[in-house]
Amino acid sequence: MNDVSRILSAIDQGDPSAAAQLLPLVYDELRKLAAQRLAQEKPGQTLQATALVHEAYLRLVASGDASAPKDQHWDSRGHFFAAAAEAMRRILVDNARRKGRPKHGGDRQRVDLEEALQITELPEELLALDQALAKLAREEPRKAELVKLRFFAGLTILEAAKMLGISTATAERYWSYARVWLYAELHEPE
Repeated sequence: MNDVSRILSAIDQGDPSAAAQLLPLVYDELRKLAAQRLAQEKPGQTLQATALVHEAYLRLVASGDASAPKDQHWDSRGHFFAAAAEAMRRILVDNARRKGRPKHGGDRQRVDLEEALQITELPEELLALDQALAKLAREEPRKAELVKLRFFAGLTILEAAKMLGISTATAERYWSYARVWLYAELHEPE
């Protein structure tokens, strides 16, 4: 009987220290399994392999926890890893369901911010941008000036920061804020 099977047997018999001994022995294999699972997911998955391993492990060996299966026992190392794969699948499904809910933005579609703020030749879009920029200038004049330098003059962040007499880090923060603000102003209903 190898170490993993021996520890799994000890967990079945209720040894509280056995679960702590198991993780170091199976962690690398669980991590590889989690990375494979996440590689099959769509882009934009925010769950990391490490978090997936830890959550699955807790679901498998947590004792006295309401979420842990009752009378859980594994016949072999293979059975344990099959159970781990199933736990990971359930975690990913739960995560996908949670993300699909309107409360978590499930009714929204991701849009590349740079593409969404492209200036087009359509006069109504240019007029809408001008109105939004005027509103931003009233609320945040420095940020609006940065937008003008970036959009209309074609300056880089570094060049615009020098022109405004601010640090590059501040210019990047202003730029991030202004892009999100303008996007919301141009695309969100009142």
